[in-house]
Amino acid sequence: MHDRHDADPWADIRPYDDAEVAEVLARLAKDPELLDALTRYRLPRLAKVMPRLSRAIASMAIRREVRGVTTVRGFQDRIASYMQRMLRQSTRDFRVDGLERLAPDTAYLFIGNHRDISLDPAFVNYALYLAGRDTVRIAIGDNLLKKPYVTDLMRLNKSFIVPRSARGKRAMLAAYQQLSAYIRHSITADNHSIWMAQREGRAKDGIDRTDPAIIKMMTMARRAEDRRAGLGEAIAELRLVPVSISYEYDPCDIQKARELYELDTRGNYEKSEFEDIRSIVAGITGDKGRVHLRFGTPLSADFDTPEAVAAEIDRQVLAGYHLFPSHHLALEALGDAPELVDLSEVTDADRARFQARLAEVPAELRDWWLAQYANPVRNVRKARCEV
Repeated sequence: MHDRHDADPWADIRPYDDAEVAEVLARLAKDPELLDALTRYRLPRLAKVMPRLSRAIASMAIRREVRGVTTVRGFQDRIASYMQRMLRQSTRDFRVDGLERLAPDTAYLFIGNHRDISLDPAFVNYALYLAGRDTVRIAIGDNLLKKPYVTDLMRLNKSFIVPRSARGKRAMLAAYQQLSAYIRHSITADNHSIWMAQREGRAKDGIDRTDPAIIKMMTMARRAEDRRAGLGEAIAELRLVPVSISYEYDPCDIQKARELYELDTRGNYEKSEFEDIRSIVAGITGDKGRVHLRFGTPLSADFDTPEAVAAEIDRQVLAGYHLFPSHHLALEALGDAPELVDLSEVTDADRARFQARLAEVPAELRDWWLAQYANPVRNVRKARCEV
């Protein structure tokens, strides 16, 4: 084990490489928990009556789907066709801006606002794929990886693991040093882009803010290697590019509103066992309306503090954030900032769609639901006034 780590210091956290693909796919086709999850979802009645038969069918289906897949690229090509179908079925429009300003053969560290567990990086990947560019390696918290099959699927799809459950200060520090070194290696040695969220967890209230602790973590490796290196140098080396994603509608909006409501009224919120997995499925399959993705410009070396870097990421994320009719209609419904509401692009169809969605929200959750959509209007306006 020790030798493997000398040769491959990131073996426990990095995405799988091509040589590991066949073994992982064979393992997935036999994984009882994955087979049960698939049968519950696709063959619910048969799974109850004849569980062994339904598992055998699911196992055959997995093997059929991945037949001939021997590389990570091959696996992602299979996913791309599902992604196209999902987009056609659950989004009315997908627009991308700013990618043309970034060099096609250069690795970047994309740092984005975070609204959906799997879709935020999936849309970044899809934009890169459509432009004929290589997809990103995706940072994913180990809190989402409670099942071995989920870990396998994520690492096959170029995810690497961010430690959130390490216990104790020293363990946490060692885990972050390993992570920082991996990120730096990916950008500077492998020339392979990365996507990370600007903060831990989704912005459930619609307020997008970068956590300076993430900036500290990213720059640890460079500064450990060269004590004299300034923060700005470490940032410039990583080619940090802020990314804004905006959804006209969030398929998990009611769930997020419920969580915020319970936190406010009860002081705590207990996640159910499969809630994160359900959120991932809801995000992928649920109606998103229009989606807009904007790539910003790489950060220079002109920064002295993690807070200054975070402020520049926030500025670019909000500058690139696209406000949809749903955002303005939500602020109008709340009624507390009429001067910010702009209804110039709102059609009767937009209003009808918004009212139909709002009608499905339980009364006690309405203000929380509306705030998720209204807050971006307040923050984008505030950011634009400060420029």
